[in-house]
Amino acid sequence: SVCVWEASNGKLCRALKGHGHWVNTLALSTEHALRTGPHSPTDKAGPPKDPEEAKKVSLERYQELKGTKTERLVSGSDDFTMFLWEPEDSNKPITRMTGHQQLINQVQFSPNGLHICSASFDKSVKLWDGLTGKFITSFFGHVGPVYQVSWSADSRLVVSGSKDSTLKVWEVRTKKLKLDLPGHADEVFSVDWSPDGWRVASGGKDRLLRIWRH
Repeated sequence: SVCVWEASNGKLCRALKGHGHWVNTLALSTEHALRTGPHSPTDKAGPPKDPEEAKKVSLERYQELKGTKTERLVSGSDDFTMFLWEPEDSNKPITRMTGHQQLINQVQFSPNGLHICSASFDKSVKLWDGLTGKFITSFFGHVGPVYQVSWSADSRLVVSGSKDSTLKVWEVRTKKLKLDLPGHADEVFSVDWSPDGWRVASGGKDRLLRIWRH
């Protein structure tokens, strides 16, 4: 199950049940705004220096991303499935998302909240509608389990890291592979795209942290 807690007092709000095995990964539709706060990749001047102004800008960016809709939560499990939830309103899922053939390592909402990407041991990366949970497409190219995915700041590209020692960059618009990034000598366990969109970082079993320039 997935448990939702009240941040102010630590009380349990609701339990989200449906998965048949342990839950490996969670992602919020507002995650990018929460992660970056007042830092916008399009703002050349940088974030406000005044703490109160920075707090105000952070809240505005969060509310702009959230809009009039409830925050959505996506969960991925060892049962090969994902669930899309609106935990603020209900303990019932919006939808059950099926298609992966092996366990799901990671799920991530795009920065604009319109898409979800998932990484799986079935060697695929899948793209889903971030509002409805509807399946859009699969990205095939890795020859080993995919451990992690990360979005570019403009929500146009996804980078994936795999047991096959490569990173791959996928384009959402064309639904095709854009770049193949060999370089690690062993499994790639971790990938992350910088909030400004200019760099990708990857960490692997070869004990190296690599920085890639977009």
